[in-house]
Amino acid sequence: MRVEKIVGNNVVLTVDPVSSKEYVLFGKGLGFACKGTEFIRKDDARIERRYKLDEGEPMERYESLVDELDPDVIEVSDRIIEMMKERLGTPVHPKVYFALPNHIQFAVYRLRNGMAIDNPFLIETKLGFPLEFEIAGIAAEMIENKLRINVPEDETGFLALHVRSAAVTTPVGRLAMLAAAINDTVERVERGLGIVVSRDSRSYFRLVAHVREAFESLAEDRRPDNPLRTHIRETYPNEYGIASESMRQAADALGYTGDIEDEAGYLAMALNRFVQTYEK
Repeated sequence: MRVEKIVGNNVVLTVDPVSSKEYVLFGKGLGFACKGTEFIRKDDARIERRYKLDEGEPMERYESLVDELDPDVIEVSDRIIEMMKERLGTPVHPKVYFALPNHIQFAVYRLRNGMAIDNPFLIETKLGFPLEFEIAGIAAEMIENKLRINVPEDETGFLALHVRSAAVTTPVGRLAMLAAAINDTVERVERGLGIVVSRDSRSYFRLVAHVREAFESLAEDRRPDNPLRTHIRETYPNEYGIASESMRQAADALGYTGDIEDEAGYLAMALNRFVQTYEK
């Protein structure tokens, strides 16, 4: 494999000289080991994972992204990704090696130029992805220490979406849309059922947990069978209407094209129980 570009200590852009196919190779210390070399063997024991670029992902795109990155950003991103893998206990999607440093570089640019970072889905992200938010907090500290800049909590929320995206392969943009869907569902519940849910209350935490569980069933394609769906729709029409609209929004966010009405029925039941036990 011909080495085209080294991305930090752990990633190398390569081309197969026989097939001309382009690959991204991953391995701890692989980038460092390839410095000063022109080729790397396909069976090199240091290669932990390889990702073949398709025709829609030209090597030039990745090379241009790397060329624009601050070396310090690449270094801290490498360390963050290694920390993510350790704490998540799973492999990460290869694209995080490019998406994360590009996000960090843009965030640092905004912060250094006095531009505010506002995250309208911060609370939903904290409640919906608690592990990812905890990991993002560690990442924020690593960025602060390396780049000598204060990282606000709103930015930590955006980092948490990158952590989640790396683990589940769902694009960050779709995760942001999902967080928006959670927020919109809470507002639908308030309007439709005539209540106001304080964003720092136990009731809010319970409601978000119900909604997140329903949305995750779509993300994981569980397709639960609900034999009581018709009964629930007739007995709790307000709750069912809210649940059905919310599930459609979540399906759009996730690119899900399957049936949503069974899960909408379960969410409607959860919303009804929530209202019955609602604590102001």
